[in-house]
Amino acid sequence: MLMDINAIMKILPHRFPFLMIDRIVELESGKRCVGIKNVSINEPFFQGHFPGHPVMPGVLIIEAMAQVAGIMAFMASDEAMKEKLSYFMSIDNAKFRKPVFPGDQLRIEIETNMCRRGIWGVDGKAYVGETLVTEASLKATFADKPE
Repeated sequence: MLMDINAIMKILPHRFPFLMIDRIVELESGKRCVGIKNVSINEPFFQGHFPGHPVMPGVLIIEAMAQVAGIMAFMASDEAMKEKLSYFMSIDNAKFRKPVFPGDQLRIEIETNMCRRGIWGVDGKAYVGETLVTEASLKATFADKPE
């Protein structure tokens, strides 16, 4: 394990219930990052999605991908950029192949496909075990923190 939840919280501004990553297990600076999300029945979204048949919302799987990408971009950035916040710009080619249930462990793999003028493009894949459950291409940029 490269980063536990405490190290992640020093990088990402997200907090419960919106912090979607439990640990980082692989990191190749600016190129690739792998994060883990343990999906628990105690997640607040399961109360309404869906009663009697809890399924993790796809949009939150995408958010988990964005958070892993944010950690990768942060770790590859210079000190000036580390004072900024990462903002989501786009989601393309999202595919939800299998549902994610309480008790599953998501392994989120992010690979950089471009980085130009402060804009990061990544391809993300989320797995439960060896099964691909979600994939998408994401873009994000850094901007000044609000005062």
